[in-house]
Amino acid sequence: MRFKSAEVILTAKETGDRLSKKEPVSFSTGLDAAGTHIELDPGLKFQEMIGFGGAFTEAAAYSLSLVSPEKRAEVIKRYFDPVEGLGYRLGRTHINSCDFSLGNYSYVEEGDASLECFTIERERKLVLPLIHDAVKAAGRELSIVASPWSPPPWMKSNGEMNNGGKLLPEFEGVWAEYYSKYIDAMEKEGVAIWGITIQNEPEAKQVWDSCLYTGEEERDFIKNHLGPSLERNGHGDVKVIIWDHNRDIIFERASAVLSDPEAAKYVWGTGNHWYVSEEFENLSKVHDAFPDKHLIFTEGCIEGGVQVGAWHTGERYARNIIGDLNNHLEAWIDWNLVLNEEGGPNHVGNYCDAPVIVDTVKDEVHYNSSFYYIGHFSKFIEPGARRIWSGVSSDRVSATAFENPDGRVAVIVMNAGDDKEDVSMAVSGSDEAVRLELPGHSIGTFVLS
Repeated sequence: MRFKSAEVILTAKETGDRLSKKEPVSFSTGLDAAGTHIELDPGLKFQEMIGFGGAFTEAAAYSLSLVSPEKRAEVIKRYFDPVEGLGYRLGRTHINSCDFSLGNYSYVEEGDASLECFTIERERKLVLPLIHDAVKAAGRELSIVASPWSPPPWMKSNGEMNNGGKLLPEFEGVWAEYYSKYIDAMEKEGVAIWGITIQNEPEAKQVWDSCLYTGEEERDFIKNHLGPSLERNGHGDVKVIIWDHNRDIIFERASAVLSDPEAAKYVWGTGNHWYVSEEFENLSKVHDAFPDKHLIFTEGCIEGGVQVGAWHTGERYARNIIGDLNNHLEAWIDWNLVLNEEGGPNHVGNYCDAPVIVDTVKDEVHYNSSFYYIGHFSKFIEPGARRIWSGVSSDRVSATAFENPDGRVAVIVMNAGDDKEDVSMAVSGSDEAVRLELPGHSIGTFVLS
């Protein structure tokens, strides 16, 4: 495969470049090998990309409801428009409340084991309108993953949605039916649920909505209750995603479920978060052990409140996205699409940052470095793109590369160092290369054609 030129899109600290198109560069012979060399082999292909997205939380929807309609529409467009925005195609939302809700809530009344009173009326106020408007901006349906943070309090060992606790054995069947009730209710509202996770962060006893499962408990719940319930209710095509937690023990947790054929037959793949660990190689361990299953990033954010203007936040996003993509990740979903000036609302004060912060007092929108860094991937790695082999000669830069369905190759390269970096890029076996200069603390997308 031979390329003639590369489009150049750049975001760089202390410049005005934010997903900025620069002058294209041409491939030529005779370039010296100074700096960092990136070698590409389009003949060596890996996973197919599904897409990128973010989470439709009640907090995000509420924050957007408090700014002017024009600002709200602008944010939605800049995320979901396939040309003028980041081209998001995926989303995540919560079954019952999460910490980024305005308070604890579930969809049934106390003790209603028949689920006769089940209603998602709460979501009609904020979350569903945001999803519908995102779909309009995207011009297509979105693939939505839904995750529970906790069953209703009366189904749990601790009698509350917060502070961990476990699902009581006598309610395992009822809780399994709850997922289908939710899927049906969302479909009636015009939102198809593409996938579900078993439990958000099943290893963590949080002061907010949480519920604990061991790997074996997750396995048995899927095998004996959730999988059969989904099939019985006509939802066998909904992707079932396990773990939905950090990379540190993803292999052990995936193995606990996927090593059992009777549980594994219901499972589409494994979800990971970025907290605690950047052991990206653990994703490859899961892939190598269970190559017929899939890998999806289901949550990551910058903890500790709003950090408007910070640059390290964008670099953390890119470092994690590159690390996961280079270890067989197929889909990537950010946490809150939007938060307010405090990094909330959050009903237990667990404030965080988001790529977009809206000041609900001043009616202002702030696009953080993370917004632009994500765009270097989401705008140029198209659904159906296949990752190709890429080798980088130094650890001063990091990179990943994908061949899009139209044959063009998108190479995303990050320089997180203080100094500029000269980079040359060539296809294996070719005597032609392009020379690029990456400023310090920058990320570039190079689209080869």
